Amino acid sequence: MKKNKARSLLEKYAAGQCTPEEIAIVESWYIQQKHDEVNDLMEKERLADMQEVRNLLISETKPEQKPVRRLWPRIAAAASILLFLSVGIYYLLHESPQQLAAQNQKNDITPGSNKAILTLANGKQISLTDVKNGNIAQQGAINIKKTANGQVVYNANTTSSLDKVVQVTYNTITTPRGGQYHLTLADGTNVWLNAASSIKYPVPFNGKERRVEVTGEAYFEVVHNAAMPFNVTVNGQIIEDIGTHFNINAYNDEPATKTTLLEGAVKVSKGKVSAILKPGQQSVVMNKGDNSFVNVSNNVNTDLVMAWKNGKFSFYNSDIQTVMRQLGRWYDVDVEYEGKIPSTIFSGEIYRNVNLSKALEILRFTNINFRVEGRKIVVTP
Repeated sequence: MKKNKARSLLEKYAAGQCTPEEIAIVESWYIQQKHDEVNDLMEKERLADMQEVRNLLISETKPEQKPVRRLWPRIAAAASILLFLSVGIYYLLHESPQQLAAQNQKNDITPGSNKAILTLANGKQISLTDVKNGNIAQQGAINIKKTANGQVVYNANTTSSLDKVVQVTYNTITTPRGGQYHLTLADGTNVWLNAASSIKYPVPFNGKERRVEVTGEAYFEVVHNAAMPFNVTVNGQIIEDIGTHFNINAYNDEPATKTTLLEGAVKVSKGKVSAILKPGQQSVVMNKGDNSFVNVSNNVNTDLVMAWKNGKFSFYNSDIQTVMRQLGRWYDVDVEYEGKIPSTIFSGEIYRNVNLSKALEILRFTNINFRVEGRKIVVTP
């Protein structure tokens, strides 16, 4: 960020001429100075800070006080280290997600939505986007229903009929890039799938355990049953539920598979190595190299981990490659890099329901440029 550009931005802010994105950048510089780590801020604190910052900046940018000279050193230092993209926080104060969606431009790449493919045990595929609400299939003693809010729910016909089921059959739900989905398994466990993800599960659960397989990213709210533990297999790991809510990020193009515990307890095993997680902890297993070690991180920002389920992109000290991997999956676009890309660090939030052009417009404030060619983004210096 060049000095004259920042100076101009402050003058526009004082005159009330900034765009929402420019307002967010100016206010974020102040927030970054007040707190050593944005990661430690709760959302309520950030919203309170934002109003305080607004009042402070307006009071400090009166012409007779020559604000640019006095504020510039701190702003330059913050901008050179971290550009905190708090556009999402700004919109929490000013515009609802519904208003944002209405502002999306025509002929733009639209964001992802609820869509997935259900593959039954016999290989039949059902588009959950197109099928009507109500009963959509039956697997043995289990009815499969699509609810009015687009969720898939598995229900047993009767307890007696379920007891007679011996043969185990499997269903799979797969989300494409640009899709997400929520389902309720036969045991009452809720699962949310992020874009480009899948879950394979038995219909119904019987035997001594409940075992499912996932790819991509999924969040689980498991119904605990000590007599029939719930296990998730992913990338050679086994995550064993001990009555809990947890998130698994296991994309192959990410550097590591991460399991984050929000509630209860889980046991994460990789070969002969295992770790039991407590709420707020995260297991990290590298996807390449020596991936036999289960590293445990403490005091993880679970709001950051769960942002995708809550309708946001949320970044903290993330490089452009990390940001673009998420955008690529959600907007169903490929990403290429051209020339020497600056090593900019990103932190902040953007709603996931904005069109691609809006998300890229926000990121352009970091002096990184983008060219959209069909369903491909070319990142340029």
